[in-house]
Amino acid sequence: MGKKNFVLDTNVILHDYKSIDNFEENDIYLPIVVLEELDRFKRGSDQINYNAREFVRELDALTSNDLFLKGASLGPGRGHLYVVTEEKVMEHVSLSFPERTADNRILSCTSMIAKTKPKMETILVTKDINLRMKARALGIKVEDYINDKVVNVDIFERAQDTYDNIDPDLIDKLYASPDGIDADLLDINSKLEPNDCFILKSVRNSVLARNNPFTGKIQRVEKGNNYGIQPRNAEQSFAFEVLNDPEVTLVGITGKAGTGKTLLAMASALKQANQYKQILLARPIVSLANKDIGFLPGDEKQKVAPYMQPLFDNLNVIKAQFAPGSKEVKLIDDMQKENKLVVEALAFIRGRSLSETFCIVDEAQNLTPHEIKTIITRAGEGTKMVFTGDIQQIDSPYLDAQSNGLAYMVDKMKGQDIFAHINLIKGERSQLAEMAANLL
Repeated sequence: MGKKNFVLDTNVILHDYKSIDNFEENDIYLPIVVLEELDRFKRGSDQINYNAREFVRELDALTSNDLFLKGASLGPGRGHLYVVTEEKVMEHVSLSFPERTADNRILSCTSMIAKTKPKMETILVTKDINLRMKARALGIKVEDYINDKVVNVDIFERAQDTYDNIDPDLIDKLYASPDGIDADLLDINSKLEPNDCFILKSVRNSVLARNNPFTGKIQRVEKGNNYGIQPRNAEQSFAFEVLNDPEVTLVGITGKAGTGKTLLAMASALKQANQYKQILLARPIVSLANKDIGFLPGDEKQKVAPYMQPLFDNLNVIKAQFAPGSKEVKLIDDMQKENKLVVEALAFIRGRSLSETFCIVDEAQNLTPHEIKTIITRAGEGTKMVFTGDIQQIDSPYLDAQSNGLAYMVDKMKGQDIFAHINLIKGERSQLAEMAANLL
């Protein structure tokens, strides 16, 4: 395989400001229009604004005349980084796309590099699907940025495992032993990861079970009530099992709309409220039509309130399990008044250190891998983090089922004792919601 030239689109850098470290011995080219676009993204508190600033700082450390003339070395065994200031409009690009947009300037730059370096393969790297289609229409080689893509997404489509033909006496023993049974007693031991939850079936009985890495035992999972919310299926019972275990400090709950992801996490948090100083419910703001929340009227809290409403809706579902004025409802209201139960936009918790906090991040499929890492590294002592989402319902234009932060986290954390992932399959919101999720 020969050395290649990679031309980076702006969205690759906004997705991963460390992206230039991932091209091995190949050369990297940045069209000048990319720097112009990054300059427009430098101001703001969102992750993409942070990424733009960090990349520019890294670029500044490399800045010399070589960066624009001969290219700056990226280190031993690595390629060079070039900023392309020459903007030659390639005729075949302008004939198909005459508008002088940033995307079309990047296409011209890629085509120019390919023409001036015919002995090396030149590839445009972009997370913009439309730009990839335009490049292919012109015969320009193009790829998605795949460094943080998850290969196996099948785990987000199937239920927890079921093992048949188990010795019924073993299942009886599991029911009779509160501490569980040795994993070695089961033939499935070699297939199990820490905190795997599964169903064991024999000809006469069955049991919900979990591989507990802290005890080294297979333990029975009970269908317990959490702050008025009763699990309606095996997967929901598994979710409560890992959510209620304080030793499992990182949990991913995935599933389609209506499976109860956020509701289960909230109910578990409220059940354990006395173990944490604060319950924090957050979700990212993904604006429609590229409109920032600054376009909305009101102060900071009023601007984000419409985006946070689904979290309040779930809180109201939990409140509805109890009589008005009951001690359970009063506790929720008091916690909100005392800021012990906080609902806010995810952007507002960046930079904070979260200690002794039960933190629930909803709609985590709209986060990049770097954003997920940034949030998790906020966790202080005694904090539990729960990420919920549906990887098939992504609102960000540059993320997909394989490249979103939720899928990335589940893939990278698999096998860690303090991590658990539960995939919810059956919708429990209503028959109508379940039918729509499956058929529409």
